Amino acid sequence: MLTRGLAEMVRFGLAHGAQPETFLGLAGVGDLVLTCTGDLSRNRQVGLALGRGENLADVLARLDQVAEGVATAGIAATLSAKVAVPMPITTNVAAVLQGTKSPREAMTEILARDARAERD
Repeated sequence: MLTRGLAEMVRFGLAHGAQPETFLGLAGVGDLVLTCTGDLSRNRQVGLALGRGENLADVLARLDQVAEGVATAGIAATLSAKVAVPMPITTNVAAVLQGTKSPREAMTEILARDARAERD
C-alpha cells in the first residue's frame, strides 16, 4: 500500500509540475511513511477508527487536532480526475470518508488491482 500510495503521489505531483525528486525526501516518502505507520498520526487514527466501524463525525469530534487528510482526500480525488491521473487509493479513501463505500469495499477494490508497474 505504501508503494502504491507513493506511486499515486508521484503521478499526481508530476501532472501538476512537481519535480520527481521532491517525493524521495521528507516531504514525500518521509511524510507518507510517518502518516501510515506513526501512532501519533491523526490521519492514521481516523483510518483505523473507520476500519473498526466507527462513525466519522464521532472520530473527528474526539480528535484534539485536525486530520488534514479528511478534507484533502476528496479534493485530491476531484483534481486527479480532472487531469486523468489514476489514484485508486485516494479515490477509495474519499469514498469511505463520504460514506459511499465501506472500508471493506474500498480495500477489496484496491487489492483486486492487478500486480504490475504502478504507472496507472
